[in-house]
Amino acid sequence: MAASSFGNAIEFFDKIGIFDVVLPFLFIFTLVFAMLEKTRIFGIEKGSDGVEYTRKNMNAMAAFSIAFFVVASANLVGIINKVAGQMVILLLASFFFLLLAGSFHQEKKEGFFLEGRFRSIFMGIMFVGLVVIFLNAIKTGNKTWLEQIFEWIQNFGVNDAVPSIVLVLIMIGIILYITKSPKDSKSSEAGK
Repeated sequence: MAASSFGNAIEFFDKIGIFDVVLPFLFIFTLVFAMLEKTRIFGIEKGSDGVEYTRKNMNAMAAFSIAFFVVASANLVGIINKVAGQMVILLLASFFFLLLAGSFHQEKKEGFFLEGRFRSIFMGIMFVGLVVIFLNAIKTGNKTWLEQIFEWIQNFGVNDAVPSIVLVLIMIGIILYITKSPKDSKSSEAGK
């Protein structure tokens, strides 16, 4: 860290456990409490005014306990810190993509949103990115799950049968794509 007042403050926060205890605790507590409030697992109760409320006290105690269990495990805190840091990179990538894509669209009152096929593709890319981030954060022994998957694929790909099976599956996929009937012709034939 740089030798500045702010750099020293960050190092001090790191020494007293802000990043290893306090922030992960608050993060997990917030997520669990919000999920319990949304799902209403512990039920609801009626107030004196007749309005239904969630059982905030039970939700808070459950979230508090779960957050403490998570913070007690150094492995889980390490995974949370690694995943959160890498998810920010994914979030920045999506922000910059939308910024660039939005620069080519007409300004509307509703704003700019991806729609249709592009939205599905982009959500798929983000999901794959998130899965890769989690696989890269979770370790078994000295290797991450992502490293173990890559090693398995490398060892599996050495066999001559694997490329043959992949080629056959690709050919079947192409044949199915070419021979499928279009949806529009079915609906137009049904109307006749």
